[in-house]
Amino acid sequence: MAKNPTSGGSEDLSSDAQGGSQDKKSLVVCFGEMLIDFVPTVGGVSLAEAPAFKKAPGGAPANVAVGISRLGGSSAFIGKVGADDFGYMLADILKQNNVDNSGMRFEPTARTALAFVTLRADGEREFLFFRHPSADMLLLESELDINLIKKAGIFHYGSISLIGEPCRSTHLAAMGIAKKSGCFLSYDPNLRLPLWPSEEAARKGIMSIWDQADFIKISEDEIRFLTGGDDPDDDNVVLNKLFHPNLKLLVVTEGSEGCRYFTKEFKGRVAGVKVKPVDTTGAGDAFVSGIVNSLASDLNIIQDEKRLREALHFANATGALTVTERGAIPALPTKEAVLQFLQKLNA
Repeated sequence: MAKNPTSGGSEDLSSDAQGGSQDKKSLVVCFGEMLIDFVPTVGGVSLAEAPAFKKAPGGAPANVAVGISRLGGSSAFIGKVGADDFGYMLADILKQNNVDNSGMRFEPTARTALAFVTLRADGEREFLFFRHPSADMLLLESELDINLIKKAGIFHYGSISLIGEPCRSTHLAAMGIAKKSGCFLSYDPNLRLPLWPSEEAARKGIMSIWDQADFIKISEDEIRFLTGGDDPDDDNVVLNKLFHPNLKLLVVTEGSEGCRYFTKEFKGRVAGVKVKPVDTTGAGDAFVSGIVNSLASDLNIIQDEKRLREALHFANATGALTVTERGAIPALPTKEAVLQFLQKLNA
């Protein structure tokens, strides 16, 4: 493994910098929503045409927490669910997957969020959300597990938790605590337009915390949306409109085509891994868990292009394997499965 001299303040963030505090530095705390996805039992139909639905745990930050744990990493989830059977089921699923769920809270006055998701015949996903309001939106600042956040090496979040109060203020407070504790901040905006009051509100909300992240993962559609229709394939658009001075790594995901990466020192593309897709749900979250897990074990890969490319290739493979099975959490692969898959590719 290539040794790389660290620069600036990143050296005290690497997992082995403080000898005995390995756990402190490699823990990834994921903040945000966890919900139940209802997925049709048959593919290629609209929600109205679906004959029946199967329940599946979902919510991007929770998916990432499970993804990291499956890959052998250390993760925790902070968020709120209803004090109902679905909420307890979700807490239990995290526990079964070795995710620390001690930061979860249970809301007696609101239900666990539900989302009906279908993959239409044209390959597009259709969402119908039940959040009026749902428990995840009601997490209070006073309910934050501050000690858990302080233990994190990486604090990961999305933008859905920014949509409404009180959760928005809680999200900002949690980010503040994480930043002050020296955490590396990881952001996947994960645009879900139907949940925002308007396009303008979504754009404003997502960008409101943009300049605080150390790492951002964004899709081509999100680039188009955030820039008002600019070409996502144009590196200059990404660098001029989305890269910011505090950012250490920006990754643009391109589905099966792979991803592009941008740091202060270099940029490039890592080709995708071709598979026969069954269900694309959770592919982006699997990719995020792959790259964030690598960053959690050593942040210095950001300064070493060869090692960063290897980590992104691993993340591409993690995402690709996930689309070969149905559901998000059930399909998230183990580290062994990804390594075997990569070996087969190279054979």
